[in-house]
Amino acid sequence: MSEINNNDSENTQVTNDDIEKSWFVVHTYSGYEHKVKANLESRTQTMGMSQQIFRILVPEQEVTTIQDGEAKTSVENDFPGYVLVEMATPHDYNMTDEAWYVVRNTPGVTGFLGSHGAGSKPNSLLPEEVDLLMKRMGMVTREVVELNVEVGQMVKIIAGPFSGMEGAVTAVDVEKQTLEATVEVFGRETPTELDFADIDTVLDEA
Repeated sequence: MSEINNNDSENTQVTNDDIEKSWFVVHTYSGYEHKVKANLESRTQTMGMSQQIFRILVPEQEVTTIQDGEAKTSVENDFPGYVLVEMATPHDYNMTDEAWYVVRNTPGVTGFLGSHGAGSKPNSLLPEEVDLLMKRMGMVTREVVELNVEVGQMVKIIAGPFSGMEGAVTAVDVEKQTLEATVEVFGRETPTELDFADIDTVLDEA
């Protein structure tokens, strides 16, 4: 890997709005998401990569639960072990070698989602996947709801990143007002947690 030339980004008179960008998913050690975010933000500045690496986000949401007239706010991470990174993609939606090197070698990063290893470039998220994740990261308010659902049943999802999709229920937690279901995420069947308020219809058994 050749040395990164910091002067290139300093002398280029191009605004960030003029640059083609895509979002990528980075694997991290679980529990190190915020540390990786801080490390990568620091490396982006010190290595002169501010025109190749842009927003860095931990996919979490602020949730306000309302029960018996009392509100409680907490932060939840639906995708532990992942960090979202917005990067310049000037070469047919591929990041540059320099940007790949800076991100991949950030302490706490174990790889990119969609990369086949051996230095191969990862696939970026689809626009609809980005939209769903961004909506999920907005503030969510929940009210206690009644939902009669059992393990093995299919449910229709009406809110959150999986709105319009169906999931097969694998576990139910009435006290927390959540259930676990298998939903297709990033092209594969993935177990995820859903709120009762995100469910509209209980369908037949899977």
